[in-house]
Amino acid sequence: MARHLVIGNGKMLLNLDQNCYIRDIYYPYVGQLNHVGGQYCRLGLWTEGQFSWLEDPAWSRELGYIEDSLVTDVTARHGGLGVELQMNDGIHQRECIYLKRVVIRNHADREREFRLFFHQDLMIDGTEVGDTAAYYPDNHTLFHYKRSSYFMFNGFSDEGGMSQYSTGIKRFHSAEGTWRDAEDGVLMGNAIAQGSVDSTISFRTVVPAGGEKTVYYWMSIGKSLEEVKQLNDYVQDQHPEKLLSRIVVYWNHWLGRAEKDLGDLPPEVARMFRQSLLLVRTQTDERGAIIAANDTDILQYNRDHYSYMWPRDGALVADAMSLAGYQSVIAPFFQFCSEALTPDGYLNHKFNPDGTVGSSWHPYTVQGAKRLPIQEDETALVLFALWRDFQRHQVIELPQSLYSNLIRKSAAFLSSYMEHSLSLPKPSYDLWEERYGIWTYTAASVYGGLMAASFFTDLFGDYERSDHYKRTAEEVKHGILTQLWDEASGRFARGLVQKDGGWVKDMTLESSLFAVLEFGVLPADDERVVRTMTAIRDGLAVRTDVGGIARYTNDYYFQQSGEIDRVPGNPWIICTLWVANFEIDSARCLADLEAPKRTLEWVVRTALESDVLPEQLNPHDGTPLSVAPLTWSHATFVQSVSKYAAKYKELS
Repeated sequence: MARHLVIGNGKMLLNLDQNCYIRDIYYPYVGQLNHVGGQYCRLGLWTEGQFSWLEDPAWSRELGYIEDSLVTDVTARHGGLGVELQMNDGIHQRECIYLKRVVIRNHADREREFRLFFHQDLMIDGTEVGDTAAYYPDNHTLFHYKRSSYFMFNGFSDEGGMSQYSTGIKRFHSAEGTWRDAEDGVLMGNAIAQGSVDSTISFRTVVPAGGEKTVYYWMSIGKSLEEVKQLNDYVQDQHPEKLLSRIVVYWNHWLGRAEKDLGDLPPEVARMFRQSLLLVRTQTDERGAIIAANDTDILQYNRDHYSYMWPRDGALVADAMSLAGYQSVIAPFFQFCSEALTPDGYLNHKFNPDGTVGSSWHPYTVQGAKRLPIQEDETALVLFALWRDFQRHQVIELPQSLYSNLIRKSAAFLSSYMEHSLSLPKPSYDLWEERYGIWTYTAASVYGGLMAASFFTDLFGDYERSDHYKRTAEEVKHGILTQLWDEASGRFARGLVQKDGGWVKDMTLESSLFAVLEFGVLPADDERVVRTMTAIRDGLAVRTDVGGIARYTNDYYFQQSGEIDRVPGNPWIICTLWVANFEIDSARCLADLEAPKRTLEWVVRTALESDVLPEQLNPHDGTPLSVAPLTWSHATFVQSVSKYAAKYKELS
């Protein structure tokens, strides 16, 4: 499972797979709604009576991006057909327009006619029911629509505009779709279809021996036929070649604020640092939602997806992007959280990109007892990230606008949701959303969130509240050091769970114990941090050629091996980088940075050819598992590179 190429502009997001097929189109929010739903919008080529879709194994492909941009750079070659395709895909930086440029290179020693076929398999608003696909003669285009979602398709070559089209029924009874009609090189020309429908259009061009020709294709998205017609006119008036060039220029400038002095990190790490910034941007809706992942292949494992905003993921991504200098990009995230906050002052499990509450598996009652179905760290980390952002950028208007709602209400909740007999927060679900108890990670995040609240209330002259939040934070710190430290094992426990009416330590080795350092409970040189992180580095190392660090001992999620001693779990990008971050924070000389530098190089090696990072890896062959790209993986890489660059300067 993976989306190898991802492009977007904060209003819409489009994913392509390794065959350069469109697999997801999200609009009008990043992550909502998906108008393709993981189906295949195919691309095929006909010449001299032979036809081939790009999924044919005879095609070889090289996938990537034009440097420092969100415009793809793909080469596909078919030796049997004697042809090479050079393709560039981009989304306009402002408008909801997808553009594609295909250069056809004829490797034969004779002039040949080529026909490119573009297949549109839409599920508008997430369902195949009630769609319409139609030819529109006024501007010689083809469009799909349902309710207030319109998609218009057009293009041209030197020989003219759309040469053939057809609409039809798909995945209903024996109908496979119009893409089958394309395979003889000729489309039937059916002008309209409704229900579960698709469409295919083609463009023809004649390419001289050893020469090349360019075909352009684009899609305009809007709320009405008039809107998509106007966008289509805009592309024709401006010319798609110029628009693609402007997209590259825009993203080049957008990266201008990124740190350029990365110490002694190699060029491939620097390149991926910049690409990670861009990929995080594609997953961030301009209205504030930072989406975890938008790879719908995960649906085949569970009839749900990652296209939600988890406040935890969002806060940690926002913190990384703030560290990298992109404060304006993530400021709407905090406003989103303020509006999503419950009257009681906590954030729910996860949210849809439009701000509504997302699906959840946390129950409100267990064995007759009421339970708050939350992960408390999600509320705490928003405060923590907001304070770190203010420390870096000193934009006081942002926290001031959020003070009465987000800051005070969530801080009041955190300070009241306490198990005072333990000096720890009350139980909630852990960061992995798997178990209920009092967790070291959650407690550390609550400490960080309460300290942030104390700093904010002090900043705005609310001294009594500031003292209260600080005292509660110190109480939580005391609880962490007395209740969650385990002297016998020489490290922190994962947490406390109830057993026989009391609390017992869960001593499962867990990578998220890094939180004690990350959220400010203890410094990197504290012996308890050192011993805990050493235990993680040694005990959760994946002892295969792939390497990396697992989440925790005997991690069951996508488990690939029963050899727990050798493979405690699949290697996760973020968990491996947490160890690197500890090594960066602990470094006292440049030689100490060699280990984290090797980790950053390891991350580059684990990425897909297009620099896309997954959530986790197969421990035996390194192939991606779960979703790709995972926003959290890319953001943590951004954070680690930023920390490395700052430490390198400090030690130099």
